[in-house]
Amino acid sequence: MQNGTLIAALDLGSNSFRLEIGRLDHGQIHRTEYLKETVRQGNGLDENRNLSQEAMQRGWDCLARFGERLAGFERHQVRAVATQTLREARNRDVFLAKAHEVLGFPIDVIPGREEARLIYQGVARLLPQSDERRLVVDIGGRSTEMILGQAYDATVMESFRVGSVAWSMKYFPNGQFTRDAFRIAEIAAKAVLDEALDAYRRDTWDVAYGSSGTIGAVGDILHAAGWPLNLITREGLDWISDRLLKAQSVEKLRIDGMKDDRKLVIGGGISVLRAVFDLLGINEMHAADGALRHGVLYDLVARGQEETDLRAVSVQRMASRFGVDTQQAQRVAKLACTLYGQLQTGSGVAPTEVARQQRKLNWAGQLHEIGCQISHQDHHKHGAYVLEHADAPGFALLELHRLSQLVLGHRGKLRKLELDFGDAAFMQQLLCLRLATILCHARRDPDTAGLELRVDPALASQFVLSTRPGWAQAYPQSAHLLREEAQAWQKTPWSLQLSEA
Repeated sequence: MQNGTLIAALDLGSNSFRLEIGRLDHGQIHRTEYLKETVRQGNGLDENRNLSQEAMQRGWDCLARFGERLAGFERHQVRAVATQTLREARNRDVFLAKAHEVLGFPIDVIPGREEARLIYQGVARLLPQSDERRLVVDIGGRSTEMILGQAYDATVMESFRVGSVAWSMKYFPNGQFTRDAFRIAEIAAKAVLDEALDAYRRDTWDVAYGSSGTIGAVGDILHAAGWPLNLITREGLDWISDRLLKAQSVEKLRIDGMKDDRKLVIGGGISVLRAVFDLLGINEMHAADGALRHGVLYDLVARGQEETDLRAVSVQRMASRFGVDTQQAQRVAKLACTLYGQLQTGSGVAPTEVARQQRKLNWAGQLHEIGCQISHQDHHKHGAYVLEHADAPGFALLELHRLSQLVLGHRGKLRKLELDFGDAAFMQQLLCLRLATILCHARRDPDTAGLELRVDPALASQFVLSTRPGWAQAYPQSAHLLREEAQAWQKTPWSLQLSEA
């Protein structure tokens, strides 16, 4: 990515949606614009974990406004991520489909640990360089992330399902502040966060930092009341709690430094923050400037090239962990990408998009046999399950799902798979991976001289695989497997034709 390029990150949180636009300058990102809207999408989850129509509409309206600001940006310049509310929502696909349409860019729902990793990156990038061991805490609307790290490296990451919106709705439902409500809310938060005690012991970190949301709001309130800038102490939390109890309700609450959109969720936020302080033995916490959206920006730059893309590292780690035959995996991946490149000849698809799809296809090739460590029989099913539930830094949930579907579909009967046959890019990737595994079935480099895969110019849903004269006679087993493959594709909306030149 070139110096001077504008890049944008969107954080679709449970309480607020945020848009950060920055300019890349020799590895650093300088803010050019920041927009925030209180959407309260986390309030819209019902008891069945479905988002209400009103909550979805609030989100769509906000994203439409953000989309207008992003007019002219290309896909590689923008990344939007969604967190706990959309991780929970059963009907998230309904929201995401229209959200993509109104925003103009896809939205990645990221796992909790990936959210934690990106939060740490955002905080660390905006702090001075130091060897201090850091504890970073982010209390969001429906989840709380805790991270241990040093410099730019996060070592321990976890996400807990406790947050300011969820706790305010549950323990302060009418906006009333009472001692009993705070006591019960803090006990409930500690019950969720208890498992953090061993991993985040006081001797594992030197300085505690808080990111965004509740912690930023508390820092602002305390500074307005005379406390040091960006410093939160136990005494400061006690002072805010007393002010809330004296006010008795959200309607009567008046505190300098508190924005109106924070009042409805401050009760839950303070309860969770006090629980974190008590459990981890924190005496003071520094409110950091960096947040999730900053981590997304720096990660977006890293994703732009293979050597810095953390997803590639995650793929290598999984391949090693599951004892993958590296030579065979690389053989299949290389051939699959070559075939995919042939399919795109003359397609009009931008070279950058072709390269992006080839990178993901390469990862599927690298991992297509990870299920063999569990059982060779049906290893494609085992591999798909592992990927669907993997903790893979750098990956969004949908990216892991698509990777798992490629691994699931690389062998076996196509008609039994629950695939989106209307997704042309995915079906082309799947075809190339299946053909590559067939051609490499002998676990040695295949003779591919004269092999060419193309889309039939007369019918976009028909693929044609051409071979040189005599190839089928020279490799009868491969030719047999290809004929079976052509028959398998006839049972789908797509077709594969074999042609000997």
